[in-house]
Amino acid sequence: MSQCHKLNVNDRPGHKVEVSKKWKVCLSFNPQSTVVATGSMDTTAKLWDIQNGEEVVTLTGHLAEIISLSFDTSGDRIITGSFDHTVVVWDASTGRKVHTLIGHCAEISSALFNWDCSLILTGSMDKTCMLWDATSGKCVATLTGHDDEILDSCFDYTGKLIATASADGTARVYDATTRKCITKLEGHEGEISKISFNPQGNRLLTGSSDKTARIWDVQTGQCLQVLEGHTDEIFSCAFNYNGNIVITGKEAV
Repeated sequence: MSQCHKLNVNDRPGHKVEVSKKWKVCLSFNPQSTVVATGSMDTTAKLWDIQNGEEVVTLTGHLAEIISLSFDTSGDRIITGSFDHTVVVWDASTGRKVHTLIGHCAEISSALFNWDCSLILTGSMDKTCMLWDATSGKCVATLTGHDDEILDSCFDYTGKLIATASADGTARVYDATTRKCITKLEGHEGEISKISFNPQGNRLLTGSSDKTARIWDVQTGQCLQVLEGHTDEIFSCAFNYNGNIVITGKEAV
């Protein structure tokens, strides 16, 4: 049975959460760090109380595994992206379905709110990203340009910029207001599976199947540094809160 373990910052073991008889795919904490959400291959997401490890609510309705989930900045809503090509917005306290976002024609790879919770960004294996009005659930823009599946997408911390990572080996930066591509990042020799902004919004970090991570200038698209050392594909990467340290990870064996 797949499990999650809560660890305190002093490394003492905490509660164990029994997630599902099928694999856990993704997880996300709410902003208050009182609830953790897990998405599973059994087509459900579950919310768990951090203090006692007990299940709070189960989110049901997807027809395929849930590959992405995230809370809004208030913790009141959560979105789930699935291989059934849809994204669902839920009330985090009741588990009630608020909106179902329908428009992508392939599996969802990423789904998240912008900083003020007015927009939702979704990435898909149909080679596009879509922007949705978070209140109405209506699509307001489709971002195109990639030649292969989009594997990850994100907003910067202000919500003014959007970055996308693709199996075509490139990343792109879009203006969130005009929805125009302003920068294309080229240099990886394999698909880019993860992308993230630094807190200052002037650098991007990408992780790739070419076993490297790269740091980029957001405005110019110039590669500033190639981070080598992994012996396998990189599936995750992130800046710390100060933006002066990066962490990269490969798939667990």
